[in-house]
Amino acid sequence: MPAVAPPSADESPSADGPPSAPGHRPDADGSARPSDVPPARPATPAPARPRQGPADPVKVLLHRQRELCARAVDPLEIAAGLEAQGFTDRTAARFRHRDVFALAEELYARVPRSDEPPAPPAPEPPRPDAWLLRALAPGAAAALTCTGLALTDGPARTATGAAGALLLAGALLLAARRGPFRAPEGHTVPAARLWTLWLLAYAVGGDGLLTATLSGGPDGPWDLSTGPLLGLALAVVPAAWCARLFADRARRRVTRSRGLADFAAGIRPLLVGTLTLPLLALTALLTLTGFSPGALALGALLLFARLLTVHGHPGTAAAALAAACAAEALALTSVLASRLPLPGFDALATPVRTAVDAWGPGAVPTLVCGAAALGLLAHATGSLVRASAHATR
Repeated sequence: MPAVAPPSADESPSADGPPSAPGHRPDADGSARPSDVPPARPATPAPARPRQGPADPVKVLLHRQRELCARAVDPLEIAAGLEAQGFTDRTAARFRHRDVFALAEELYARVPRSDEPPAPPAPEPPRPDAWLLRALAPGAAAALTCTGLALTDGPARTATGAAGALLLAGALLLAARRGPFRAPEGHTVPAARLWTLWLLAYAVGGDGLLTATLSGGPDGPWDLSTGPLLGLALAVVPAAWCARLFADRARRRVTRSRGLADFAAGIRPLLVGTLTLPLLALTALLTLTGFSPGALALGALLLFARLLTVHGHPGTAAAALAAACAAEALALTSVLASRLPLPGFDALATPVRTAVDAWGPGAVPTLVCGAAALGLLAHATGSLVRASAHATR
């Protein structure tokens, strides 16, 4: 019988279990040596967590503002629209841009415009002397009216005054519809024209009517003050020149600014000059034609109201004009109502009588127009330094 060879050491069974797996060398106690264990496979890294928020926040903003970006003719209009919605440079930083202007430039660049029809050619700007002639029209009309009133008497004077009033109203309308005082289409309040004419009419005859009413009249024609009206009409020229300079400089400042705060800081001194120089010119003209503090306050009110209307805030301007008209009408009505034979009604004229006794009949338009002008000035210093007020000019 053939002899069977004994199993080798590698193939001999373990005393405690099956034979060791290939590549494992048991120690004396039967355990495998660590050096003989094959290296473990590296663990697969866990997938990274997705980033929170959109990968391209500008794309999301473009979807929200698509209508604004599509109708804009330049990045400035987009920046103005974003600013009007409350965007600031800090808001732009959340969209990975340093300021609103840089964000508007990217939004404008991303909007496809190849399929859009070409824009109609812009109308040629008027000649430099066209707006000046329109601004001179109110002064010329007021000068003719004052001359006619000085040379006539009786019914002829009344007819001259009525014709002059119509002529001056047309000249003011012409100056407001063209040139630096022209408001954008759809950004006017038609009733503001009537309130402006009321304020001008009160500047001519309001003080005389109030004096006659406090004295128990009027028993006939009262005194008219045409000098302040002439000064106000002549002041349209420097006011229009300053408004034109302000609009042009502000537009260029917007294109050079690299942030809303930078633009506001640069435009604020220009705004101060635009509001101050016409009032200095009006003061000089009123000194020559007949100074009146009420006319100066009225000139400030009309200037601030027109600038706000031109730059996109017609509602605020119209509200201030309406409030001034209502206050002047209330002053006259309270004096007339105090004559009614009713108990307590005589006290209605006390505030007006006290003011007139202290400062003269011009105190009413001075206080009324001055308060309204201060309100518009506070609003203008905040709204006219914004880029959105100059985007469409």
